[in-house]
Amino acid sequence: MAGKRAVTIVRSRAILTISSKTYSAWSLRGWLLCQLAGLDVEERRVERSASDSAELLLLSPSVLVPRLTHEGASVWDTLAIAEYLNELYPAAHMLPDDRLARAHCRSIAGEIHSGFTNLRSALPMNLKMRHDKFPVFSGARPDIERIEAIWQECLATYGGPYLFGAKPTIADAMYAPVTTRFRTYAVKLSAPSDAYCDTIAAWEPMRVWQAGAEAEVEDFEELDVEF
Repeated sequence: MAGKRAVTIVRSRAILTISSKTYSAWSLRGWLLCQLAGLDVEERRVERSASDSAELLLLSPSVLVPRLTHEGASVWDTLAIAEYLNELYPAAHMLPDDRLARAHCRSIAGEIHSGFTNLRSALPMNLKMRHDKFPVFSGARPDIERIEAIWQECLATYGGPYLFGAKPTIADAMYAPVTTRFRTYAVKLSAPSDAYCDTIAAWEPMRVWQAGAEAEVEDFEELDVEF
């Protein structure tokens, strides 16, 4: 009997389409989610001419950034990427093991995904800027207070140093850009929130992304908008 012929399965490399590492909070979130999953991705930056870079910053959903392309799937929107990766790589424990903690994690991740518009407009992400003082728009204060309340509840309930305990989860990837905003604009925080920002800043994937931002060529306009 003839032996079975070996079948070689060729898997295409995962691609993550991003925009600016300096200014794009959503690109950072998508990339951190891939790091949590342990998925090696090829980064592809959206190319735009100087004439339409402003439109890109204002209308990034129209170009589907970030977008994960993986084994035939094309996934955009950070929460969709999070759920896709969690489903594919359960051993990565991107969500807490406990059912109630998982529900909590999903809830606060959804809250940052869809809310805090005043914070986004008042404190746009800029990883190359650090202010000693910055006048924070009063309308952003409730957003800051709510985020601090979320962090403090999580840290007290699950013991830190990350929001759901000893290891980072989807929630940490979603809130990481906020920690950079608070540092950029010298926002005064409570001790637990300040310590959490330090934890995220020291997280190795964040250090890698920050280095990438520092090396990034400035071909995007800095706009006072969230994207």
